[in-house]
Amino acid sequence: MAANREDFEAMPQAACPMSVGEVDLFAPGAQEHWYDSYKLLQAEEPVLRLPGQGYEPGSDAYVLTKYEDIRKVVRDPDLFPTRQGPGSSGTSKIHDEIFEDEGFGDVVTARDRLRPDIETHKLHRETLTEPWVGASGALQHRDMITAHANRLVDNWIDKGEVEFVTEFAAPLPQAVISTILGFPLEDMPMTKKWEEAQVRRFVYGFGPKSQMEDPDEEDNAKALVAFNRYIQEQIDEKRRNPKDDMITFLTEVEYQGEPLADGDIISVVSGMHIGGNETTQYALTSEAMLLAEHPEIVEELRADRSKVRFFVEEALRLYAPTQGLSGRMVARDTEIRGVKIPAGSLLHLRWAAANRDPELCEAPDEIRLDRKSPGKHLTFSIRPRGCPGAGLSRLEQNIAVNVMLDRIDELKLARGKNDFKHQPGIMLGLYELHLAFTKVREAVPVG
Repeated sequence: MAANREDFEAMPQAACPMSVGEVDLFAPGAQEHWYDSYKLLQAEEPVLRLPGQGYEPGSDAYVLTKYEDIRKVVRDPDLFPTRQGPGSSGTSKIHDEIFEDEGFGDVVTARDRLRPDIETHKLHRETLTEPWVGASGALQHRDMITAHANRLVDNWIDKGEVEFVTEFAAPLPQAVISTILGFPLEDMPMTKKWEEAQVRRFVYGFGPKSQMEDPDEEDNAKALVAFNRYIQEQIDEKRRNPKDDMITFLTEVEYQGEPLADGDIISVVSGMHIGGNETTQYALTSEAMLLAEHPEIVEELRADRSKVRFFVEEALRLYAPTQGLSGRMVARDTEIRGVKIPAGSLLHLRWAAANRDPELCEAPDEIRLDRKSPGKHLTFSIRPRGCPGAGLSRLEQNIAVNVMLDRIDELKLARGKNDFKHQPGIMLGLYELHLAFTKVREAVPVG
């Protein structure tokens, strides 16, 4: 196993599968052929059994790729609950033990304490996160997001070329979530490293459980302990000097009639930090790539800016930043599409496959701005357990696309500079995207 790009690329890379028997969604290099794999699975084996890859010894995992199957699973938390216990929050037993040893055990147990069921999950969202990153709460950040986007464009607008990932798609959501949380922007180089640690298992982990080798688990957990200490310092500072930011809010809000403990606040802040960074970065990159590849879409958007939101939804459907997750278990013996699934099995829900299911929409591999119900995709899952920051991410993407339309005239893929390689794991992220462009000329005053 490997925990960095160089080691992964040194491994034998998977070829494009020609049959279901050749499909391995988690093999090194498989990310370059995911959409071919999804078509094979949907047509021939929409419920794919992975023997012995469940969480418990001797249990299996099952990969679901059809829209209706995944939708039904998400909407039935009694039959398909989220996994509980050690390592259940996208972590591992080693991670949880190190957190406990370092005095952050209450961070590990915060989810079970704050939102153990659907009703408390709703309360958690409505009380703690929606006022800041929900569909309506995010709107207060419109001017801030726009300013950050234009500041980043200012850095390269006169150059005619840009490596879009490092110079826009990654720093924009980081600056936005740092501002919302109340992290000093000058700390971004440091918090970027912790952001990478937060998603490392989802990039460099293996199999449906995103497992890493024990030494990598230990190193990563120690990095995240340092992040917890940093968040604690921010909490202490906000208690001394309250500001208009989310951490200050969390130190003052009451939840179920009581103030939040520091471990609870650290848990919420960590969740906002990971959710507010990487996935929006991948979405912004895909949208820039689509704009460069489809000048006819650019002209359509220029002619009618109200269509930008439809473009964003289509991009999210076509290139889901998080391709799949393994957070659901089977509470009792059940059956999906004739496949018997025993209690205790792990379900890996492949959102990205569902988004391109021919039963969801016509011509699912095409971008169309006139689709009915464009937000019906599963990229953010389904409420109440859907992505809490979906409103903020959508707002960032809409603003970013509009800023690009405002300031960039002709947009193209830079010739000879793109290999379109994606990182491994369960998230669809281009390493680089080189763009060439001309900037919009400023209007010349008449008279």
